[in-house]
Amino acid sequence: MRILFDTNIILDVLLLRKPYYTSATLLLSEVEQGKIEGYLCPTTITTIGYLVTKAKGPSEAKRLIKNLLNIFKLTQLPQQVFETACNHKISDFEDAVLHESAQISNIQRIVTRNIKDFKYASLKVYDPEELVGIIKS
Repeated sequence: MRILFDTNIILDVLLLRKPYYTSATLLLSEVEQGKIEGYLCPTTITTIGYLVTKAKGPSEAKRLIKNLLNIFKLTQLPQQVFETACNHKISDFEDAVLHESAQISNIQRIVTRNIKDFKYASLKVYDPEELVGIIKS
């Protein structure tokens, strides 16, 4: 199962955000064990770098990013993704970029806590709890 992880799922784990931490950690563990083929959009890496540097400092941010790069693959991010995202029905630009990057990278699923932001997605979008339930069944 190839799944693009929204930035908020990764931040839930890295910043220990409750109550979301538990399901997000389980999903990252599934990626680490090879049970899910996990992807991140390159913009997620830069956002994480910025936010984790502010919260935990640059050394810790770089260490965590290296760990993520060892676990996840990155989606493609050509200019076409940004152009398409500008005209997408998904109103949040970052979410539109994630969606289009997943689509161009042949990924059919996204996991996010912001399901409502992806109501115009052509890909299957899961809430973390829903995806955990699917994996456990």
